[in-house]
Amino acid sequence: MSTATYKHHTISVLVVNQAGVLARVSGLFARRGYNIFSLAVAPTEDERFSRITIVVDVESATIEQVTKQLFKLIDVVKISELHPAESVERELVLATVKAAPEVRSQVLELVQIFEGKILAVGPDEVTVSLDGHPDKVDDFEELVRPYGIVELQRTGRIALPKLERQAPRLRAVRGKVS
Repeated sequence: MSTATYKHHTISVLVVNQAGVLARVSGLFARRGYNIFSLAVAPTEDERFSRITIVVDVESATIEQVTKQLFKLIDVVKISELHPAESVERELVLATVKAAPEVRSQVLELVQIFEGKILAVGPDEVTVSLDGHPDKVDDFEELVRPYGIVELQRTGRIALPKLERQAPRLRAVRGKVS
């Protein structure tokens, strides 16, 4: 599968969980002039490590350049490119949207259609949360924009490789027939 049809590389970087690692990784990108579209970091299931998910603009850097530079950092344990067709991607958005009484039901219906949650309700605004594939979050943002977005914060993309779907083989069992 060619990355030419995609605008971004999604890179998962497993690093040692210690102070300064994120600064070194982001500093590397800044020094090289690579455009970071999204960056998310958190500890993994093993508290000794953190996973940094970096989405890089395809035009600012080739995946080979990024990988070579990252491997030069001593805190980097493993690097994986997560191709969109072979990974599960999610993002979270929190948004406060104008929702005067005459349009509130329309805003609430959009939140329900996109499987979001209402977090707070004011006289003329609602704060909502929504998680899903980045395209879903983009679509929701586009549809609520005409109502008026007061504030909006997105987490950035997180991703993991898809699991294999191959069914386990069944083995034949022979037994005595009475």
